[in-house]
Amino acid sequence: MFAPSGRIARDVVPHPLQQIPKYRGGILTGLLDEIIGNAVYDRSGDKIGKVKQIYIDNTSGSPTWAAVSTGFFHDDSLVPLVGAQHAAGSDALKLQVDKDEVKSAPHITLDHDISVDEEEQLFTHYRVDPRRAGWDAFVETTGQQGRGERAMTTDEEMIRSAEHLEVNRERTTSGKARLRKYAVTEEQTITVPTTHEEVRIEREPITDPDMVGRADIGEEEREVTLREDHLTLGKESVPVERVRLAVDEVEDTQTMSGTVRKERFETEGIEEDPEGKR
Repeated sequence: MFAPSGRIARDVVPHPLQQIPKYRGGILTGLLDEIIGNAVYDRSGDKIGKVKQIYIDNTSGSPTWAAVSTGFFHDDSLVPLVGAQHAAGSDALKLQVDKDEVKSAPHITLDHDISVDEEEQLFTHYRVDPRRAGWDAFVETTGQQGRGERAMTTDEEMIRSAEHLEVNRERTTSGKARLRKYAVTEEQTITVPTTHEEVRIEREPITDPDMVGRADIGEEEREVTLREDHLTLGKESVPVERVRLAVDEVEDTQTMSGTVRKERFETEGIEEDPEGKR
């Protein structure tokens, strides 16, 4: 929680170094300073952003929150450090939250004191127990050597070291896709109903010759004009479909290998380790 002095019993102060209480000879200060600028990843390994600031609890001295530049908001986003993983000398910080949780987290403007209510909103959103919100795993590592320091050894013991592979992910261009349309011709057949006129003979008996009048015997001719539907073919361009380019992010796996070095022990003048060399 971030508030003026005297308003609350538990206070969280931002890290610059001079405001962080010294812990075990200054090792905590050095390691927190090392984390500033580290890349931040969620529990699945997706990159979230970079560490801009660390917030510690004045009462317990444990790092509690990190301000991360994510690009989701104009300001930095606060993420919980509880359960986070950070290897000594590494430039990566892995959180125990998902990227979507950070995107949907309450937006806390960091240009003013963080109130108790605002921190409670963050605890609720990330499902963090306020009594166990400290980065205890980090505090435990402060007993190891900090940056530029070596652990004290005696004449009877040695430190064995080994290299481990670390994979850094970088977004690169893998190709380009374009959408182009062109015209093709095809044969199309359609069937439409039509009408036409035909002649047929209708016969009707005359029962009253007087009604017809004079009847002359001879040749006579009559003509009837016949009509039919005549089809002509026309073309009209009409919209039939909308097409757009959509990009989907697909997850897959890649296997990488490299050569690493590690140290082994061997002894002289003493009995061999029954389990062999380490």
